[in-house]
Amino acid sequence: MFSQVRRWWIAGAVMSAVMVGTLAQAAEEKKAAKAQPEGKPRVQLAILLDTSNSMDGLINQAKSQLWQVVNEFATTKLAGQTPELQVALYEYGNDSLPAAEGYVRQVVPMTDDLDKVSESLFALTTNGGEEYCGKVIQVATQQLDWTSGKRDLRCIFIAGNEPFTQGNVDYGTACKAAAAKGITVSTIHCGDRNEGITGKWEHGAQLADGSYLCINQDHATVAINTPQDKRLAELSGKLNQTYMAYGSDEKRKQFSSRQAAQDANAAKMAASVAASRAGFKASGFYKNAGWDLVDAVTEGKVKLEELKADQLPEAMQKMTADQRKAHLAKLVATRAEIKAQIKDLSGQRDKYVAKERARMAAEAPEEAAAAAEPFADAIRQAVKSHPGSSQP
Repeated sequence: MFSQVRRWWIAGAVMSAVMVGTLAQAAEEKKAAKAQPEGKPRVQLAILLDTSNSMDGLINQAKSQLWQVVNEFATTKLAGQTPELQVALYEYGNDSLPAAEGYVRQVVPMTDDLDKVSESLFALTTNGGEEYCGKVIQVATQQLDWTSGKRDLRCIFIAGNEPFTQGNVDYGTACKAAAAKGITVSTIHCGDRNEGITGKWEHGAQLADGSYLCINQDHATVAINTPQDKRLAELSGKLNQTYMAYGSDEKRKQFSSRQAAQDANAAKMAASVAASRAGFKASGFYKNAGWDLVDAVTEGKVKLEELKADQLPEAMQKMTADQRKAHLAKLVATRAEIKAQIKDLSGQRDKYVAKERARMAAEAPEEAAAAAEPFADAIRQAVKSHPGSSQP
């Protein structure tokens, strides 16, 4: 009997020691986790565009105002910090899309590769269709890789013109499901405000803590040209020369040409669009570590010495290891210098545009209306009204 009690006592003591040790370890881990600096907050922006026949104007606005939209986040603060930015793109309401999938297509998943988003925007076409808002909101909510950080801003912007009630997925259920994941849904009705309210676009936004906005999708913005536009375009081209694609030969050609193609797409829209894109390329949001050797090495995504010669940019393949390091260092310095020049000119340009808009508002209301950017302005307004964001 004594030996049995002794065994129970020893077992109990061992269990107590294990529990104390476990609790102590958990406390230390919690303390260590708390001591670690939190990463940057993140903005995740999903843009859902109606690509039915009547939406050509909306698509053109999205193409021409993408860089204005993303530049807005360069001055936005979350929890006192400049956030990281990811964008996703969906299209809905196009007859070319599978009916079995609700005429919905994920064009680009959540990504920080904004050149890819631009490329995909310029590839969109319109074609008839049934516009199921509830369905596309449900798909975006469930399909995208949303963060769960308390400091992050997760938002869906859906633009279209047909009633929000269409389709077999209840818009209310979809919006509430998004809100449950901390995702706001802002609705951009292309048409009359009262018509949008009747069609439940306002109610959809209310259910998911978003903003209800209305735009004229056929508005053709008259660009405000500035003295800085030409030089910004030149510097944007020079900046491209500091990017060195790595990886397979096919990959190097693909990404190098895509960067230049998006510059050309912006320039075709207007000099002001190209200038806005240049400003974005000089910001911390323009990330290309997936293909650019300078970003990849700087961010620690790859080690220069571990890449094979045929994975390097052609200009670096015959260099020695020391020459490669020196060449990369030179590119880093040159890029920083060009970005500084772009930022300075972009700041001057922003002041010029703001002054010109103020003048037009006071002296020429019709010119001010013509220079409006409905799609970008709608998103700006929604972002500014979000309780977690702040701007200088």
